[in-house]
This record gives sequence, structure tokens and C-alpha cells, in this order.
Amino acid sequence: MSESAPESASQAEAVSPAAPAPLAVPRTPTGDAGVDARLARLTDADHLPTDGHLGVYEDVHRGLRDALDALDARPDTKH
Repeated sequence: MSESAPESASQAEAVSPAAPAPLAVPRTPTGDAGVDARLARLTDADHLPTDGHLGVYEDVHRGLRDALDALDARPDTKH
């Protein structure tokens, strides 16, 4: 087949990207409502093409990092 020959329908289907599909990765609740809500946000990536996953992952990572930082924050103490 020459490079200038048109693609058949089956060839075009073979190279087209698959539709987004849920990964169905199980998540065990942590018991912390804020952390569990952030982890639940990961399911938003199930309905996005791959190039949309990064925004979801960055948002979840930022939220989890904030939750960890809050554990390190010391409450103001007045003497």
C-alpha cells in the first residue's frame, strides 16, 4: 500500500483513541470527610480524555497537601 492511498475504515478505527472509561480503582474511606471528598474527586477523571486528567490530579494533590499542612499547623496560643 502506498503512503498516498486512503485509509480504510478499519485502519482509521485502529488508530483512533478510545473513549474515556472509568478505571474503577477501589478507594477505602479514610474516616476524614475532607480527605475522602478529595479522593472521591478522582472519579471526575473517569469521564475526561487523558489530557484532562492532569487538572484533576493536581487539584486532588493540592487538596491533600493542604490537609497535611493543616495537621502541622500549630494553633495560636496566647499566654
